[in-house]
Amino acid sequence: MSAIDRQALLSELPPPWPYPLLPEIQQAVRDGGRKVVVLDDDPTGTQTVHGVPVLTEWSAPALAAELRNDLPCFYILTNSRSLPLPEAQAMNREIAVNLRAAGRQVGREFVVVSRSDSTLRGHYPGETDALAEGLGCRFDATLIVPFFLEGGRYTIGDVHYVAEGDRLIPAAETPFAADAVFGYRSSNLREWVEEKSQGRVRASEVASITLEDLRRGGPSKVRERLLALRDGQVCVVNAAAYEDLEVLVAGLLAAEAEGRRFLYRTAASFVRVRAGIAPRRLLSREELVCAGSQGGLVVVGSYVPKTTAQLSSLLDHTEITGIELHVQTLLDRRRRRQHLEDVIGRVNRLLRLGSDVVVYTSRALVKAGDAQENLAIGRQVSESLIDIVRRLEVMPRFLIAKGGITSSDVATAGLGIRRAMVLGQILPGVPVWRCGPESRYPGLSYVVFPGNVGDDKALVRIVEMMGEPAS
Repeated sequence: MSAIDRQALLSELPPPWPYPLLPEIQQAVRDGGRKVVVLDDDPTGTQTVHGVPVLTEWSAPALAAELRNDLPCFYILTNSRSLPLPEAQAMNREIAVNLRAAGRQVGREFVVVSRSDSTLRGHYPGETDALAEGLGCRFDATLIVPFFLEGGRYTIGDVHYVAEGDRLIPAAETPFAADAVFGYRSSNLREWVEEKSQGRVRASEVASITLEDLRRGGPSKVRERLLALRDGQVCVVNAAAYEDLEVLVAGLLAAEAEGRRFLYRTAASFVRVRAGIAPRRLLSREELVCAGSQGGLVVVGSYVPKTTAQLSSLLDHTEITGIELHVQTLLDRRRRRQHLEDVIGRVNRLLRLGSDVVVYTSRALVKAGDAQENLAIGRQVSESLIDIVRRLEVMPRFLIAKGGITSSDVATAGLGIRRAMVLGQILPGVPVWRCGPESRYPGLSYVVFPGNVGDDKALVRIVEMMGEPAS
């Protein structure tokens, strides 16, 4: 299957639902009283929401405290995409058990979203299986919703696409599908489910909510389709606009009100609509904390081609100082320590002088023989980036982390964040957190920049914005 002209394909679709459903959804969310709990397999899933917390720990008391408040949802950062499958499943089961205990203690019902990558990378169906087991609930269905408008991800005719400029490319034909750990061959989501479940779920058994259902049938048709699902059936959802998600959520809230139980495996856009959170404008410079005369720090761990292009543009079009972290050297025990000492020394000297710095891993992808070894290499590299952040001698004026696993590890192990608030987005799909009082730098604006989002100049625009004086 070859690339398709985006506008041509979208113009062939039925028109979106003609009136907004968000007010109706917000009322239904209030009436239903179920908190939305999002298990995020890396921190980039907060890229569509604002004014909600992110936890990096999941004890029953911490979860109970979040279930008690009136906020519509909260996130639990698992970073499970960086773990082998058995560890990811164990973590999901543990969180689910603690959620059950917290829900009983508080007397609050909740729904669970397993938020993962909009380009279909992650531990599916391992994580949703573990969640269902830990929650002790037999779900009527698991809904697969990878639509993510801000990143140019569309599902049309059950085929998932990634936008590149004016073209839509089937997901399996993108570099993301060649991921060393989470690669796949199928762009059709029903076939993808069969592939990922290793044939346990046949493509012919996977249900589908079509754009025809959403745009011509509306919420009542969606409700009807959802009520027909049984015994943990998998259902993929097509979507090409936020209006499609609103129709979906209006229908599923009606089905939930009739006692149906669903587990959700989705990208970021679904969460905002399911929680009834209104969209907001992008953050302004005045809303960010960028104080002091010291330099700002950018940490780049992601190696996908989009990140590499953004890094090149940053180095070519700004005065930022680039410091390369050589992956092959990090994997050599004899040379690792000295290389890190050299990098950490340079970073601290430059930050004290007021220079902005970008520390980036070498761009050549280092692969091993199997998925477990590739994850181990990733962990070694990530530990090095964490070490750099931990050993900062001054608070940076701002901190940007590029890449999902990188930004998670910097948040938890580097900055010591236990609970942060999502301020909003600095660019579409790029969230900003405010570090909590327990963190190393309370109040710092921390930019969580996904590896696979933004055009080539996106990193340049963010660094320039963070460097501008507030008026």
